[in-house]
Amino acid sequence: MQVGLVGLGRMGTAMAARLKTFGIEPAAWDISQDARYRALDAGLRVLAHPRAVAEASEIVITTITEDNGVRMLFTGAHGFLEGDVKGRLFIEMSTLRPETVRGLAGVLGMRGAAIVDSPVLGSIPTVLEGKLLSLAGGDAKDIERARPLLEKLTRAIVHLGGVGAGHTMKLAVNLVMANYLQALAEGLAMGVENGLQLDQMLDVFANSPLANGILANKLPRLRGGPETMTLDLKTLRKDVQSALATGAASGVPMPATAGALDALASANAAGWGERDIGEIVAFLREQMVQRL
Repeated sequence: MQVGLVGLGRMGTAMAARLKTFGIEPAAWDISQDARYRALDAGLRVLAHPRAVAEASEIVITTITEDNGVRMLFTGAHGFLEGDVKGRLFIEMSTLRPETVRGLAGVLGMRGAAIVDSPVLGSIPTVLEGKLLSLAGGDAKDIERARPLLEKLTRAIVHLGGVGAGHTMKLAVNLVMANYLQALAEGLAMGVENGLQLDQMLDVFANSPLANGILANKLPRLRGGPETMTLDLKTLRKDVQSALATGAASGVPMPATAGALDALASANAAGWGERDIGEIVAFLREQMVQRL
């Protein structure tokens, strides 16, 4: 299986390492020269541009940050579509607006290629263990073609519908996560400012119906432990913006999500964008509480 991998950030690099354990040496590329140098140092085969990756591959995984960047991979200078992509399958694993991947599907179909969306749930350790959850959208035949590769990275593949369904589900997950973290931040701040002890509040939350995987993952940091990176605040802000745009396009009101976006925007403006999403709790308490 000839595999391409475009996007060599934390997730992409971890995916490359996981694939190498199966003897798959992906042809790789990233827009960042530093990322390309790091990949070369790690023994990856780095090519000159996205078109070269597609030409060298049967299946190409893309995992980068945002919609415009993904579109440029396909339609920009030295992009995938500058070459002959007939017969290629693209697996889009970024977190995008569903209309972005649907638009690409139409263009690729006219060129004899196909795309499936497969954003994932999980973190870097999950990638390395092959335990991501794939949220897949696309034609059944294309999902089946992608399955042998996706199964090397995931514990399960959930086929949610046509192209764009996977991205819709990922945005739904991330907007719920953002709202939960915002509510957690507000509840903790209110309690602390009214004399409650943070540790006691966390103990109550952890033993209440509010307990979930997000709280369990963030508890060590909320108790004062070291920060661990799962997703940074600037990326969550981008995802929440995409969720709001997708909801607006389908007539869905999202007042709570709009409030969460305001807090994320404030955190980014204050220079917290590179910090983990769990830090929104500390940001609200330290930067936004108005002490009388």
